[in-house]
Amino acid sequence: MRFLIMGPPGAGKGTQAVLLAERIGGAHVSTGDIFRANVSEQTELGKVAQRFMDAGEYVPDEVTNAMVKDRLAQEDAREAFILDGYPRTLDQVDTLDGILTEFGSQLDGVLSLVVNKEELIGRLLKRAETSGRADDTEEVIRHRQDVYTAETSPLIKVYRDRGLLIEVNGIGEVDEVADRIEKALPH
Repeated sequence: MRFLIMGPPGAGKGTQAVLLAERIGGAHVSTGDIFRANVSEQTELGKVAQRFMDAGEYVPDEVTNAMVKDRLAQEDAREAFILDGYPRTLDQVDTLDGILTEFGSQLDGVLSLVVNKEELIGRLLKRAETSGRADDTEEVIRHRQDVYTAETSPLIKVYRDRGLLIEVNGIGEVDEVADRIEKALPH
């Protein structure tokens, strides 16, 4: 099974992605983890990414795409994976399509965790208090939510039009949301 999980910041997609990857016996493929691993291991891609990050710039799509392709080619991701944090743009959707075609596979579904904006803001403000992240102000959190909505709504439409979108209510305890995901998945 090959799934993509989407959701705004604070929706719990990282937590649910890990749980779902365990359930399907596949890899949790997180772009954040991929970046950290490539940089810490000083791979060629990691060195390129580090140069951009050190300069305070976004890592170009070409580098991100190459890292994702490399990760999806690894043994633990060949048969089953949960892709978390990628794609984020329509260009990346096209690139992912090409990668999966090259590997002779395709997505089985796209999970979208749906949580209302005020719930998300409350979760993130609470997390900021407990983690001591002073940079997570309500204004910053609201801006991140708006950016996510603007950037991902075209992706949601693409995957809905392809018949792959599976929307799941992301409000509730971790195991409640996990149960909803399990019931919503194609079997």
